[in-house]
Amino acid sequence: MILKSSLKIVITTFLACCVLPLVCSLSDAQGSLHTAPIKEPVAVKDPIFYSSSLQRNMHYRVIIPRDYATGGRVPVLYLLHGLYGDYQNWDTRTGLENYVQNFHWLIVMPDADDSWYTNSATIPADKFEDYIAKDLIAEIDGKYRTIHDGHARAIAGLSMGGYGAVKLGLKYPDLFTFAGSLSGAFNAAQDLDRLRPEFRPKLLEVFGNEGSDTRTENDIFRLLNTPRQAPYPYFYVACGTADFFLSTNRALAQELSTKKLAYEYHETSGGHTWEYWDHALQLLLKAAEEEISQYAPRARHQ
Repeated sequence: MILKSSLKIVITTFLACCVLPLVCSLSDAQGSLHTAPIKEPVAVKDPIFYSSSLQRNMHYRVIIPRDYATGGRVPVLYLLHGLYGDYQNWDTRTGLENYVQNFHWLIVMPDADDSWYTNSATIPADKFEDYIAKDLIAEIDGKYRTIHDGHARAIAGLSMGGYGAVKLGLKYPDLFTFAGSLSGAFNAAQDLDRLRPEFRPKLLEVFGNEGSDTRTENDIFRLLNTPRQAPYPYFYVACGTADFFLSTNRALAQELSTKKLAYEYHETSGGHTWEYWDHALQLLLKAAEEEISQYAPRARHQ
């Protein structure tokens, strides 16, 4: 159940007929994140910045930790929204602000339309992958006192955002030490347009027709077979048992296990709902905190 790793690794071996979920204690997760006395609330802001990749202004919400003014440089967690969502969803539809009251790092929630966090195959101006990987990270590291190192940077998302977070973790392993997903739509570049016709127009706009280069270059399962020089981030994958993306989440867990990559897979009750994501977010935050804490304290005052 535990495989070799240079850092920390928690592995659930996925079998075709049996999935052994790793289930953390919710009370432990909550206690780790927000039981210490709170002196002042976190600050929440909605900046706008110009993205050179998109050639337009873009919004993002940022949660600034309570110790930001005196606590030195901080790690960053990027939270990506789902399809039909926006940059405020994580904050307005979950208890995120409460969960991170004693979280000593920056939380950034960018707006990304319905882009699938991908450079569009049909609209050259819609370079949403470059917008996140290049423009947004440069904006955050330039504007805030962050630790400018991939070991202190995490990315996570839900549904479309879960796909985006894992994809960006695979494509840019030097940028992130942790890539997390809740209900990830990992088959977005494969057959999701056939399985869910309501998503088809946007998927075709973003990825192009079947067999396109954009589909190949953004297929998570193909990316896992692409050699990388930098170590992959730690992957956190969770999905509800009533979610229509359950099968592709199980497939990704199987692939991560086969390749002996550092990951954990959680399969618990719940559907493609905010109730599930609110609960699962607390466990994801705890996992991200544990992973980044191995490095961040050493770089905090650099």
